[in-house]
Amino acid sequence: MIQTLIALGLIFSELSVLAFGGGNTILPEMQRQVVEVHHWMTAEDFSALFALGQAAPGPNLMIVTLVGWHVAGFYGMLVTTIAKFGPSSLVTILMLHVWERFKDRPWRRHVQSGLLPVTAGLVAASAALIAHASVSNGILAAITAATAIVALKTKLHPLWLLFGGAMAGMIFLR
Repeated sequence: MIQTLIALGLIFSELSVLAFGGGNTILPEMQRQVVEVHHWMTAEDFSALFALGQAAPGPNLMIVTLVGWHVAGFYGMLVTTIAKFGPSSLVTILMLHVWERFKDRPWRRHVQSGLLPVTAGLVAASAALIAHASVSNGILAAITAATAIVALKTKLHPLWLLFGGAMAGMIFLR
């Protein structure tokens, strides 16, 4: 159990400082670590925890806490949560001071412009990973595609999309 907690702490501390552009950018590496490297859960379990974390009120990265709970119970939940949010919070505080200190420098604008497409790419990779792990038949592929189209074309609140996906699953996957 101690080895598992240490592994969780190391993995999520590393992920913490790599989460440029928001927490969802680290989902592919998180999934790779907990599913493919350590075999703590299946890709389907990871996708289910992701969906549950997105549906629950609170931070959009509730999956971190849920993964910890799934892997090692209460202490796993505690370790993953502290490991994920502690280091990145400290780096953010330090970088905020640096960012403000150099606010008038031209390189700052270029750095910011360069980070935007990287962040978009990481978020898109996360979406593709979750979709790939979640889609195991044609009906689920259709639900995924319809949800993506509605999300891109409308300003519908994501909770309505979650509700619609749940209803579609109940109707078509009996």
